[in-house]
Amino acid sequence: MFCVPSTEIGAIMNITKGGLVLFSANSNSSCMELSKRIAERLGVEMGKVQVYQEPNRETRVQIQESVRGKDVFIIQTVSKDVNTTIMELLIMVYACKTSCAKSIIGVIPYFPYSKQCKMRKRGSIVSKLLASMMCKAGLTHLITMDLHQKEIQGFFNIPVDNLRASPFLLQYIQEEVRNACHYHCFFKLFFCRVSRAQSFAERLRLGIAVIHGEAQDAESDMVDGRHSPPTAKNVAAIHPSLEIPMLIPKEKPPITVVGDVGGRIAIIVDDIIDDVDSFLAAAETLKERGAYKIFVMATHGLLSSDAPRLIEESAIDEVVVTNTIPHEIQKLQCPKIKTVDISMILSEAIRRIHNGESMSYLFRNIGLDD
Repeated sequence: MFCVPSTEIGAIMNITKGGLVLFSANSNSSCMELSKRIAERLGVEMGKVQVYQEPNRETRVQIQESVRGKDVFIIQTVSKDVNTTIMELLIMVYACKTSCAKSIIGVIPYFPYSKQCKMRKRGSIVSKLLASMMCKAGLTHLITMDLHQKEIQGFFNIPVDNLRASPFLLQYIQEEVRNACHYHCFFKLFFCRVSRAQSFAERLRLGIAVIHGEAQDAESDMVDGRHSPPTAKNVAAIHPSLEIPMLIPKEKPPITVVGDVGGRIAIIVDDIIDDVDSFLAAAETLKERGAYKIFVMATHGLLSSDAPRLIEESAIDEVVVTNTIPHEIQKLQCPKIKTVDISMILSEAIRRIHNGESMSYLFRNIGLDD
């Protein structure tokens, strides 16, 4: 497990060469908390910039200091108005490009539209479109965290550093969850991805329980356009001697748990928690099977709509998310939501890129399944 000692980070964080400018592209003040934390760790002040909305809802960016020949890092956390967030980023990147910045590095902890990274019937791969827009605007490097699909990195023609939040989540389990329960209970892990489950379980020396039969995921292959049947008027065009076998439609069984969770702590882990219905169903099933406590852990806590209220009324004991996305309002609505700070690894990534140092230190012991 990778974890940077706090003393080591404190010793090296302020060692940065000149020519670094740190901007926050958010017009929403609630989204600037992460930027302030990163600037504090780096020992620099935030760059002077104005980002605001015109009365006609157009986005305007005014950079108020010179960026000529400098390394510009633009931190953009995603607000509820995701499309405005994207325009703020693109306009600021282009403004820095036309102001002759040496390099423009985007720090986007949660990459928006990351779930739309595959073709859905006759839709589009929006992640690819967004990547192309960022590169065209002038982005020269991207720092992000826990992409929904690692293949999204291939949509860019610039370097992409996909950092991991798993070390911080694992540290939370070791320090907070186990200490709170005084080791009286064994742990079981349930994940949406078996490969990631194995990785976490091996690092924590725990067993794995799997929930089977959950509702069909919207990202399953069955919604891919390649499965669309031909229309009735085209059927006759098929050669009569060509008989294409048809797949039997899937029918998932009722939700069941594979593994013993009786009297144990269940930890459900995923990369994004937005619509909480699947998590609530899993928690209810685990509770019926005798789970002692249920924790949900995710890197990106979108927590849209009525998620805080539903979590508060559910069998889930605690939801742990990182601060890649601001969720202070949701925490006021639901005390079960806890936050893990990941500004440490983002600030160290910025420092290393600016100083031309290797990034491999941040990926020590990180496997493909993490």
